Amino acid sequence: MDSSGGSSSASEGPGRPVAEGPPLSVEERAEYERLRQAAGVRHRRLRYGAASVLLVLTFLLAPLAVVAAWVDSEVSDTDRYVHTVAPIATEPSVQNTVTDRLTKRVVDNVDVAAFTAAIARTLQREGAPPRVVLGAEALTGPLTSALNSTVHDIVHKVVTSERFAEVWDDANRQAHSAVVKVLTGEGGSAVQAGDDSIDLNLGAVIDNVRQKLVDSGFDQAARIPDVDKTITLLQTDKLDEAQGAMRLLNVMGTWLPVLFLILAALAVWSAPAHRVALMSTAIGVGVMMIVLLVGLAVMRQVYLDSVPRTALPQGTAADIYDIFIRFLRNSTVTVLVVAVITALAAYLYGPGRGARWVRRTAAGGTGATGRFMARHGLRTGTTGRWLGAHGKWTSGIVIAGGALALVLWNYPTPGTVALVLGLVVLVLALLAILAAASGTAGHPDADRVTRGG
Repeated sequence: MDSSGGSSSASEGPGRPVAEGPPLSVEERAEYERLRQAAGVRHRRLRYGAASVLLVLTFLLAPLAVVAAWVDSEVSDTDRYVHTVAPIATEPSVQNTVTDRLTKRVVDNVDVAAFTAAIARTLQREGAPPRVVLGAEALTGPLTSALNSTVHDIVHKVVTSERFAEVWDDANRQAHSAVVKVLTGEGGSAVQAGDDSIDLNLGAVIDNVRQKLVDSGFDQAARIPDVDKTITLLQTDKLDEAQGAMRLLNVMGTWLPVLFLILAALAVWSAPAHRVALMSTAIGVGVMMIVLLVGLAVMRQVYLDSVPRTALPQGTAADIYDIFIRFLRNSTVTVLVVAVITALAAYLYGPGRGARWVRRTAAGGTGATGRFMARHGLRTGTTGRWLGAHGKWTSGIVIAGGALALVLWNYPTPGTVALVLGLVVLVLALLAILAAASGTAGHPDADRVTRGG
């Protein structure tokens, strides 16, 4: 069999018995190559189509996953909710608004005019001169101003005290915890969910009163029989729907981010060019995070326009909105930062001129440091040779470890991303230096090291 026939047999697959046959003619081989290329093109088109669909789904799910995770944390996690609203009590604009409202309510309940009028009538009955009576009536304005100032100072001291912030946190914690336990139907609480009602459980209170009576000498109180210890606060046929919505929110808050990560990974895996797909995914997710930030800014203005000026000053309303969604904004910025870093890393692993220069510069720096260590007796030997031979694996493990740390981190922030990125870059640099410091003939720089140059 000639060379062309041997080539034809090899194409059938290694290790398989192939029937002997005549060699392919020029026309047959051309047709064979055309069919093989057409099959390859169809396969690539199928992969591109699948990757495109997965990318679109990933982009659409990205903002939904961020919002769902934030809403779930605010609704189901009492500590997170209290941490979210805690700064409201210490915000100066909010404190000023609360002080003004409480001062007005107190002063409005004091009838200064009636008080000065009573003084004037008393002076008139006692025969005081008319100018004294008129002077007493004229005290209404100054007394109102003095009362307003005094009450304002006292209320402001209370509102700006640490005690007020503690009361604010405790009130929010108790209210949120009670609502969560009602919606989930789990845990012990004074407020509990019945079949179609929300009930107040007085069991602990009744038992406490019974014990207090016994301790005070009323021994017969111990014989008080148990009675119905619950009081129905609210009868509702929508409780099951609310609890169902809570369960759905828990599922979405947990699994939407997981589904987003799975779709992103599948999109990169199914694409013919993995690096380009990774860069496209990161860029698309980054764009969607920018869209979400713009949407939050638009919603801020919509919220401010919906708040009546008589109900709440616009500055105070803006501060409350900013405080309440700050964790959502931080999460969005965090995902945006991760997307930018991922896109940049995918570019640096590519064939671009800038990427090659960065890699060459980094390799030169770590290599020079490793050779310097080897020249001064700090050779890594077998460990360095192993690191040099398995550089791709070790780099992949370090990068995957950094990504896993971010995924498992509880509420990561842009600062967290910067910290993890710094650690990953530091570890990669150290591994490269240790590989360059092997000081053996198996290392690319060994000859130069042994020559002392």
